[in-house]
Amino acid sequence: MRLIVGLGNPGRIYAHNRHNVGFMCLSHFAKTQGIRFDQKQAQARTGLGEIAGSKVILARPQTGMNLSGESVSRLVRKFNVSLDDLIVIHDDLDLPLGKIRIRQDGSSAGHRGVDSIITHLGSADFIRIRVGIGRPLTQGPDKEAEVVNYVLSDFTPEEEKTLAQVTAKVAQAILCLLNEGLSAAMNKYN
Repeated sequence: MRLIVGLGNPGRIYAHNRHNVGFMCLSHFAKTQGIRFDQKQAQARTGLGEIAGSKVILARPQTGMNLSGESVSRLVRKFNVSLDDLIVIHDDLDLPLGKIRIRQDGSSAGHRGVDSIITHLGSADFIRIRVGIGRPLTQGPDKEAEVVNYVLSDFTPEEEKTLAQVTAKVAQAILCLLNEGLSAAMNKYN
């Protein structure tokens, strides 16, 4: 069983936010594989399917980004998923829009959703697909508030064009991970 999680915030108000790129990428992947998010379990919308001879569960936690670990840890226990078989897709401020990076383990780099997952699992040893959203040019005295406003803002129409390309690229990277393994996916997509 492989567990693939896209991070984001639930609700229509957040649907097109930069912070929801994990949801967007996972939803695109699900659509390409004919998997529907037709179940609710462990505080997540989930869909079950089979890809490359392995059962996969796709999940979009409904806890809110900063509490993602509550849902992910429950799913890991419920389905008895090894951390080697956990893939988390999330936004990354430190990568330019359209770039992706695949890695296993490491710190959360300040991403509160990833930090929550690490805390609840008691381990950072899982695969991440980091999707670049770029960083705002912060100039005021409250840079943290500017970053929060940026990640919770919608992509511009121009950025949406790049986003369509990156969601397709992430879908290909997931298939590569499932079919060829971590090293091959890192070599092709990093």
